[in-house]
Amino acid sequence: MYESYFGCKQSPFMLTPNTAMFHALPPHLEAIQTALAALEMGEGIVHISGEVGTGKTLVCRMLINQLPAHFDLAYLPTPAASAQELRVAIANELNVASEGDMTALTARLHRELISRKEKGQSVVVILDEAQALPDEALEAIRLLGNLETEQEKLLHIVLIGQPELDARLQQHHLRQFLQRVTFKATLRPLDIAETIAYIEYRLACAGCHRTLFSLPLYKALWQSSQGIPRVINLLCHKALLATYSRKLPVVGQQELLLAIKETNGARQPLWTYPILWGWKLA
Repeated sequence: MYESYFGCKQSPFMLTPNTAMFHALPPHLEAIQTALAALEMGEGIVHISGEVGTGKTLVCRMLINQLPAHFDLAYLPTPAASAQELRVAIANELNVASEGDMTALTARLHRELISRKEKGQSVVVILDEAQALPDEALEAIRLLGNLETEQEKLLHIVLIGQPELDARLQQHHLRQFLQRVTFKATLRPLDIAETIAYIEYRLACAGCHRTLFSLPLYKALWQSSQGIPRVINLLCHKALLATYSRKLPVVGQQELLLAIKETNGARQPLWTYPILWGWKLA
């Protein structure tokens, strides 16, 4: 809609994760590097945690794209509803027959993992939205993570989910699972410098090479979004739309304020007049 008006070849702030627009900012880069390092060291379970909108799905896709060739991937984008469903999903990803009871299925998975290891391949299971896994599925993951040879693990697992999973893993009955999590990375919100770099990078990737936001508006945008990439995208998209509809050359305070007021999850300013924006303490 407004893309050509600002010289863009594509939408710079689409909500759908786009690996072509991935900007290697520290929170995301650290999570990817932590997971890759843990996998290379042969660790069993890795946990990547992040609040809603911090970029977990994009990190997941970048991690998949960067997996070394000696890793075979089983990717489960939706949480399993039971232990059996989890085993069946992993079996289907690895082209293993999934019929029969859990004991027989686990035995087939074990044989498949040994066969792949003998061929020099390791298997990694990446589970997105892991906070929604029931306790019995987490126990199944722990037991599958116990499959190993005398020297190394046969199955590596990466859990990607919201902080609710962290709270659940502190419960007494899940203490065995928590002990199996050897590495953890947390996706924190962006700071103001990272927020500016994120916005300018996405604009440049989309084809816009001029400044559309002033520094005071960048600061206001960061305060309102609280550094959450998804909210940043929404605010920028709506601000550019308002700027386009008014045929202005750059985003102004009123256009950004309109975007903030119309965005769920955006922190609202206490005042905007005459110059400085006022905010509640976080």
